Amino acid sequence: MAILGIDEVGRGPLAGPLVVGAVILPDEKPDWVEELKDSKKITAKKREKLNEIILVEAVAVGLGWVFVDELDNVGISEALRLATRRAVKSVQGLHAAFSQIVIDGKVNFLSLTPLEKYVTTVVKADNLVKEVSAASIVAKVARDHYMYDLDEKYPGYDFGKNVGYGTAKHMQAIREVGICPEHRKSFEPIKSMVGWDINGDGVINKKDTTALGAQGETAVCKYLEQKGHVVVERNFKTKICEIDIVSLYGDSIYFTEVKYRKNSSRGGGFAAITSDKMKQMKFAAEVFLKHHPEFSAQNPMLAVASVSGAGFSVDDWFVV
Repeated sequence: MAILGIDEVGRGPLAGPLVVGAVILPDEKPDWVEELKDSKKITAKKREKLNEIILVEAVAVGLGWVFVDELDNVGISEALRLATRRAVKSVQGLHAAFSQIVIDGKVNFLSLTPLEKYVTTVVKADNLVKEVSAASIVAKVARDHYMYDLDEKYPGYDFGKNVGYGTAKHMQAIREVGICPEHRKSFEPIKSMVGWDINGDGVINKKDTTALGAQGETAVCKYLEQKGHVVVERNFKTKICEIDIVSLYGDSIYFTEVKYRKNSSRGGGFAAITSDKMKQMKFAAEVFLKHHPEFSAQNPMLAVASVSGAGFSVDDWFVV
């Protein structure tokens, strides 16, 4: 009786995706199966080793991913269902047979699907059922590797060590640098913090901080157009980076970060542009140019604009 074991990783972090693993092990269990247990109870080195073995010797391995934007839109409960179903679909695509599904925890994330009747939910199954242990390990390693890559793209948050969890160093970085596109805006305390002035000038007393940012960007676009710029894109976004405004002037292409503050005291928006933020801006510019090779002949320039007050006044704009 082949068991499809399912477990999730990344339910609680403040940043990064949710990942669900799904694994079928051989009927005749090799010796290494005895080493499988909850991924949190295994050292990182051993997890890596077991992950390599599982990927090669398991009957089937599937992963289901829900990235931050989607997670924020649908909520964590629906994200768990989506990731689980994607992981199972991945296994089904390998045409691997199974007759029972064991999901770690109390919730059947396959309810209201044709597979619902095959599911057994087991609390702490990741330490009791070897297939679930294996699913826990492959999901954990896959997500950790994703976060290690983010550590290079978004330096300063310590993603390589905290893998998105809200450690003291991580929270301090958010206050100093702001959030990056991989932060979960629907999670507390990020949900409350996204409305903060990250320099401590005070809370922006508006519910829709996204709308505030958009009005600030509109003001900067008008400012740049008055200076002779041609705005070619606003809010360029990928899963790993974003740019507020891209404009052309002469033989240069400008990538502008817009910072809005309710007032211009204590340095206004410019005080938020740290060395780490500069690295993020540079990376975002490089990604944009890869997506738009038609601008490859232009000289890339990073710029910052500060907008303040209820009237969205452009305090300044300059190349950094």
